Amino acid sequence: MFNSISSQASKLVNLTKKNSVISKSKILTITSGKGGVGKSTFTANIAYLLASRGFKVAVIDADIGLANMQVLFDIRPRLSLFDYIEGRNTIDEVITKTPFNNISLIAGKSGYQYSSLKTSMFLTRIVDDIKELNNFDYVLIDTGAGLNEYVQEFLSISDNILALTTTDPSALTDVYALMKMLSRDKEKLLLCFNHTKKYQIGETISKSLINLAQKNRLNPNFMIKYIGNVSTSTNISTTSRLRKLFAHEFINDHITLQLQKVIDILLKEIK
Repeated sequence: MFNSISSQASKLVNLTKKNSVISKSKILTITSGKGGVGKSTFTANIAYLLASRGFKVAVIDADIGLANMQVLFDIRPRLSLFDYIEGRNTIDEVITKTPFNNISLIAGKSGYQYSSLKTSMFLTRIVDDIKELNNFDYVLIDTGAGLNEYVQEFLSISDNILALTTTDPSALTDVYALMKMLSRDKEKLLLCFNHTKKYQIGETISKSLINLAQKNRLNPNFMIKYIGNVSTSTNISTTSRLRKLFAHEFINDHITLQLQKVIDILLKEIK
């Protein structure tokens, strides 16, 4: 089953490359494997900090059925990406402005039964259509947890993939499964650790994952790039409950400064 899905994803990415448009928009897919590592909060705050540097950012909430990005941006979108997928609205109509300058959201929809659709190629099309608009510098795709076919499709169409993980053993197991899958046809995986006190902890674990990949003879040309860590902070959980972004509320907090360092590396790595 897994190999079948992977094969379908590979066909989709080849089709996408043939029909790709020239656009300034750079795609970054943010994934995790395991749920509950703080991926959506991380994505929303990364979007804010990119926007604060003057970049125009679009965020796609691609967590199928469990969307919560609108909560983090404290908005109630009238339309979601599924209105586009089902043909009721255009791509322009489903893009919602947020309260933050330079940030737009293509919202998901909690509880949506996506299985009613026969093909996931619609997901590829929405990214192509956003790129064709040529309105955004960066498009951040916040995937769902796991490696289901929808997550795999978003991974297949992006050359820039960032995995957010923690030091939890199950989270690391999922990251390694992600590494194995991506090593088949991707050049690299960017890796960031959340809820990790010191930069060196993530660095050490990243080296261990690289060594494991070499031991198991994954594609030697596939690179793992450790780009930083984000420490645990009560400010993060507090602001999330209040529907605020901690990077906006706590500009000089050490967590925000850690995220700024992550963005410094992202800007160099994203193609």
